[in-house]
Amino acid sequence: MQYRKLGHSGLQVSLLSFGSWVSFYNQVDQQLASKLMAFAYDQGVNFFDNAEIYANGKAETIMGQVLKTMQWDRSSYLVSSKVFFGRGDKRPNMTGLSRKHIREACDEALIRMQLSYLDLFFAHRPDKNTPIEETVWAMNQLIHSGKILYWGTSEWSAQEIMEAHMVAKQNHLQGPTMEQPQYNMLTRTKVELEFSQIYKTVGLGTTIWSPLASGILTSKYLNNQIPDGSRMALAEYQWLKEKNLTPENLKIASQLNILAQELNTSLPKLAIAWCAQNPHVSTVILGATRIEQLEETLKSLDLLPYLTKEVNAEIESILNNKPATTPY
Repeated sequence: MQYRKLGHSGLQVSLLSFGSWVSFYNQVDQQLASKLMAFAYDQGVNFFDNAEIYANGKAETIMGQVLKTMQWDRSSYLVSSKVFFGRGDKRPNMTGLSRKHIREACDEALIRMQLSYLDLFFAHRPDKNTPIEETVWAMNQLIHSGKILYWGTSEWSAQEIMEAHMVAKQNHLQGPTMEQPQYNMLTRTKVELEFSQIYKTVGLGTTIWSPLASGILTSKYLNNQIPDGSRMALAEYQWLKEKNLTPENLKIASQLNILAQELNTSLPKLAIAWCAQNPHVSTVILGATRIEQLEETLKSLDLLPYLTKEVNAEIESILNNKPATTPY
């Protein structure tokens, strides 16, 4: 396993990490979660990602029980949660980024995951109804109380991130250390272009999600069929199907799959290694519903030496979506 610093912080995070979105509770029970997390940990993964909204808190409950059972040295792993969407109840103050909801969401996450602190705590989306000053102060109060170590954002714009840093600087507070954006071969602009200056100015770390574009960058959908048990088959994730399962994306995936075979590898490993080669990616969050999937994707870093200038050029010719300026 390789490790990278999370932005300008001193925190080291495994280049490949493991997340619970969609899978935990919906597809993965506690017994399987235990096997998956243990395997990932044994392979050097030190970051496990979660959020209050994942299965309305049940994903955190499952992860917490696994962590309690494993009894790993607390210094050896990182755990995150996210605040914004709530845990299913949409009454006033139970969603968003108000001081009240941030504080209560953190407390509830700690209870569900049976932890005394969170390593990373993300503002899961920007909140237009809450002053950014309130959010920045609320996150810093959690840091000062020892409940979280670092706070960050998820799917915020570069402007919103910099506004948070301006507030933090003016008040001698801690700005967001990391951002969790979607990043993969089909979704590139935010990580490669929009954030290009922030990496230089405030040292933004990134914990990217959906490196396989919700499964499009695998071989499972290449025949345009949706396998039973896949996330595209889940009723609550039909929006993923409508957004990603397009003829254009399937054509790109098919061409990339041919290239992967020529490189004697698989499309998932190629897609993950492609993300990991970006030096501004702190960690690539993997998901899995079977051990066999993790056995494959956790070997993706072995492919990095083979992503030569010529191979990357061939990938770009297939994708044809490179942002106007890519700073690496």
